[in-house]
Amino acid sequence: MLLCSSLVIHFLILETTTISTPPPIFGLISILTARPSSNALLADSQMVDSSQILLPGKRKFTDGVNFASGGAGALVESHQGFVVDLETQIKYFNKVEKSLRQELGDAGAKKLMSKAVYLISIGGNDYFTKNSSVSDEEFVSMVLGNLTVALKEIYKKGGRKFGFPNLLPLGCLPYMKAQSGGSCIDELTAIAKLHSAELLKTLVKLQSQLEGFKYAYYNLYQSFTERLNNPSKYGFKDATTACCGSGPYGGVYSCGGKRGIEVYELCDKPGDHFFFDSYHPSEKAYRQFAELMWAGNTDIVWPYNLKMLFQDNAFYP
Repeated sequence: MLLCSSLVIHFLILETTTISTPPPIFGLISILTARPSSNALLADSQMVDSSQILLPGKRKFTDGVNFASGGAGALVESHQGFVVDLETQIKYFNKVEKSLRQELGDAGAKKLMSKAVYLISIGGNDYFTKNSSVSDEEFVSMVLGNLTVALKEIYKKGGRKFGFPNLLPLGCLPYMKAQSGGSCIDELTAIAKLHSAELLKTLVKLQSQLEGFKYAYYNLYQSFTERLNNPSKYGFKDATTACCGSGPYGGVYSCGGKRGIEVYELCDKPGDHFFFDSYHPSEKAYRQFAELMWAGNTDIVWPYNLKMLFQDNAFYP
């Protein structure tokens, strides 16, 4: 999960014959309404109301489904009352699966579910809002415990292929710098690294337990830090200040003037900036990340990339 961004479960379906170039991940989901300001990989406050996806005649689930809720986490307590938590998202997923069985029959639905790729990005909001007295190790165990339950539920319904970007402690760097001068960065980096290490162990364990379970694990943290340390190499002129916002580093989340602070600044060329606002990288940055997760080699995404998972559909009758 991009720390400071939103949880998402993407249910993606693409026939391999349609794949020639990496599609924008945020554009694959038929019900996804991306933030128009940045076209972020993970949608934010303008996401379609999750309850609306279940209305008859409203959606074509065979094209894919998105269950994201901006600000949500694996734990119910994370932004409780303002988001759709992971457990509730899985309930929506089960309702969609039931709808597919009614439309396609049990065999047809299971075939479709097995060919789909499930993109899951989770944990950042749990850690960013952590105020528990438990240790980091215990807290990570709680987050991954809930994730494991969700993965097994998706697997039980036929899901076999999953994509995971790792946690990104610097995803809202302008905000952190503006609020505290960056004093919390080391703490967040430590728990994000712990989560990522334990997530990999969890995925390896699930692969050994669940027949046919496959995953693409994308080292988003590496991609991020490479661009922060050498922005010009990747086409950015500014990797410190957000394009849209106010205050130091553009770290005040005022972009658009609809969050209680009407005054904000907007740069002329968002593509020159690595960060679009205080919480999100720019569209250009997200596209680079998407392309790497789609077709990157094993030094950045492993043991599969997303393209390989989609091409694996050729082995399903």
